[in-house]
Amino acid sequence: MDFRWTQEQTELRIRARAVAERGVERYGRWNDCWMNGFSKEFSKELAAEGFIGMTWPTEFGGGGRPAIDRLIVAEEMISAGAPIAATWFADRQMGPALMQYGTREQIDRYLPEMLAGEATWCIGMSEPNAGSDLASLTTKAERDGNHWVINGQKIWTSFGAEADYCYLICRTSNDGPPHAGISEIIVPMSTPGITVRKIEDMTTNSHFCEVFYDNVRVPIDNLVGAEGAAFKQTMRQLEHERGGIDRLVSNYALYRIARERADTSDPRVRQTIASLETGYTIGRVLVAREVLKQAPAGFSAATKCFCTEHEQRVADFVAETLGPDATLWNQVTAGLMYGPAYTIMGGTANVMRNILGERVLGLPKEPSAR
Repeated sequence: MDFRWTQEQTELRIRARAVAERGVERYGRWNDCWMNGFSKEFSKELAAEGFIGMTWPTEFGGGGRPAIDRLIVAEEMISAGAPIAATWFADRQMGPALMQYGTREQIDRYLPEMLAGEATWCIGMSEPNAGSDLASLTTKAERDGNHWVINGQKIWTSFGAEADYCYLICRTSNDGPPHAGISEIIVPMSTPGITVRKIEDMTTNSHFCEVFYDNVRVPIDNLVGAEGAAFKQTMRQLEHERGGIDRLVSNYALYRIARERADTSDPRVRQTIASLETGYTIGRVLVAREVLKQAPAGFSAATKCFCTEHEQRVADFVAETLGPDATLWNQVTAGLMYGPAYTIMGGTANVMRNILGERVLGLPKEPSAR
């Protein structure tokens, strides 16, 4: 099908592309994943452009723009390799979560800093023994007067070392089934008792962190939503995380490099490029359905699965096209090595297929006993 953008959307894309290119020129380019490009200076420039909180309601200080506009801006930023990670979690997840579940005081306290690009947030979710299975987490918050006392460990916390706040998913009760007793608490990262250790991966990036909580005390008022009933809140956040354009174009900057180098006189190369371009078209349709709320509930798992596996196919094409040059250590090589991470971050491809089968298709979890 022939999708056409409005004149206003085309102008927005041109402006976003120019801002992204300036960001790359000033603060560096990341070919592998938006998550590896961090710049608080660029965060403030994005805020000045109105590119943070674009779709948030105006009553909360947002731009009140249609969700498709954010998709356009995000695609241009990521495709150019611009360093947007300092703003991403707050814009995509924490802001919307607070608008939906937070108190008026929390909204007034935290949203203005997000919109100004001045506050960086991380998400305390995965644990050493609780990765994709959120219900098995053990980090605990116990009441002590007017405070929560938090003890436990998180891992794979992106930008835990740079963040100002952590949106912590923890256990406030062991009563009932595993999914019960989970709460969300805002934790300032400067709070005594927090220890952060960076994890350097094989690409030399170190945004992943281990975070240890040792009798960390935060006010009771930092609870977001209902105590012990945050599992559904967290699942709603993951809907935002899994169905976005970032899951499709994380390594598009690499693709552009290889596309320019590809020998298109070879019909096999042309066929591969045609297949990848088709994948990008399908992926954009899937993401647009999520953004426009036209997809069934839970279908973001399918969108995430298709798009991240497409990114791995892109990485394969880049390696084949560059040949020996792809083995020389530089940003291209780092991006290629990052390829396996795409189908792991935000839930593995296998977990996504389980979610799709159980929650969307209604398939049984296991054969009934005979």
